[in-house]
Amino acid sequence: MAWPPQLGNIIRPMLGKVGIISFALLLGSRIFGLARESAQAAAFGTSAVADVVVLMLTLPDWIAGLVAGGALAYVLLPCWATQSPSQQVRTQQAVARSLLAAGAALGLVMVIFPSYLLGWLAGGLPPALEGAAANALRWSAAAIPAALLAALWGTRLQHERDFVGMYAANLVVNGVLIVALWFALQQSAGTQALTHLGAALLAAMLMRLGWLWMRMQRSRAPTGAAVSQVLDAGAGALPSPQPLRVWLWAVLSAGLPLALPFVARSLASRSGEGVLATFNYAWKLVELPLVLAIQLVATLAFPSITRAMLQQALPAGGHGEAAGRAIGQAFAMAWTLACGAAAALLGGAPVLAQLLFGWGRMNADGLRAVADWGVIGAWSLLPQALIAVALTVLATRQRMAAAVGAYACALAVLLVAGAMGWADGAGLMALLGWLFCGVALACLWALGGPVLRGLPWRRMLAPAVGLLAVWGGAMAFGPLLSALNMAAAIGVTGFCAMFVVAIGWLSRPR
Repeated sequence: MAWPPQLGNIIRPMLGKVGIISFALLLGSRIFGLARESAQAAAFGTSAVADVVVLMLTLPDWIAGLVAGGALAYVLLPCWATQSPSQQVRTQQAVARSLLAAGAALGLVMVIFPSYLLGWLAGGLPPALEGAAANALRWSAAAIPAALLAALWGTRLQHERDFVGMYAANLVVNGVLIVALWFALQQSAGTQALTHLGAALLAAMLMRLGWLWMRMQRSRAPTGAAVSQVLDAGAGALPSPQPLRVWLWAVLSAGLPLALPFVARSLASRSGEGVLATFNYAWKLVELPLVLAIQLVATLAFPSITRAMLQQALPAGGHGEAAGRAIGQAFAMAWTLACGAAAALLGGAPVLAQLLFGWGRMNADGLRAVADWGVIGAWSLLPQALIAVALTVLATRQRMAAAVGAYACALAVLLVAGAMGWADGAGLMALLGWLFCGVALACLWALGGPVLRGLPWRRMLAPAVGLLAVWGGAMAFGPLLSALNMAAAIGVTGFCAMFVVAIGWLSRPR
């Protein structure tokens, strides 16, 4: 089954628009998100209240990303590209009404059945905290419509090429929440802080909407007066909705990758209080290099891969070689950086956990678990690097069916593991890594034999060997490394990463 043309067509016009400023803002929003996680750890540690805080603050945007974020871009951007400004406004308003209705329905379910949902999402909470957790879930429910509407308006700014407005929106949310968490750090870590944080969450979501609205007024969209004229006159019928299969593909391709770590975190939470927060912080250790390095390579490689793939389809010689070279370079660089990041975690997870989360009310046992689970998760960086680049190629070739199917199978395996009683955080982190391996193999298989044979396997072997050497050294000298002070441990961590990256760089063809 091929990727629907409406989804594949959006890849090509978008890839050349990711400039340095917009990507810097994207990275800034990710770093602000990490700072928010650090503030959470400082204010609540890995207590049961920390589980509730993590769930409350992450749930609205996770739901928006799952059901709307990427799907809106896949479906609406190609649709808007063929519409007049008045039709674009009418389509946007129709989708906004649907999203607000869906958000209200989801929020109502969360308000009516909070205990049932908490059993699924944070099963390790003590009974004494269930009332406060239910109230926190209601704050999340109130924020869901705003999160869904923000996803739509962000997509509109993406259509208008206002990447500054789109990426800076999350800076607003994280900035407000960091301030609120700082005030929580100055007070007690009890349940009374949940109400204040819930109000801050709702305020942050509304402020983000205000920012997006202001940016839309500066865009090339019709002014408010023009919109009113269109609606009053009823000019033009609302464009026909996209086929259900297009929406389905969009939701699956954008949502399934987000579901895997979230479901693993929820399953781990059943093993006791504080485990949800611990798993969340450990995954952040893995997610940071994934976003800042590996996905950066994939993003920067988008334009060259896309141009080469488009040229390859033309009846001209030499373009197949250009496409293969662009793809091979992207794979080699992403793999090398993944090995370097994994080496840094294998050699310095304790110091990285201490640096990011080891302050305020974080206790030593929780910090140790964050580091240990981060080491396990480090190995998943390797298949995720392959996935990041492979998805770029598959999207360009409109062959995403295998990737979506692999993600769906991985989610099914995770759910079966949960039904069988798996709740150990370390075991679920390891299972997550293996599932990413399965997805990576499916993506590589979907690329086809000619692409696979052209990949620089020998060049990719060198950093892998360096990673194994770092792993062996960490196993042999673990007690010695744990005795180092902060500065020395950071130096060792940096050396491990640079050692592996240098091996990969030296192995490149001259």
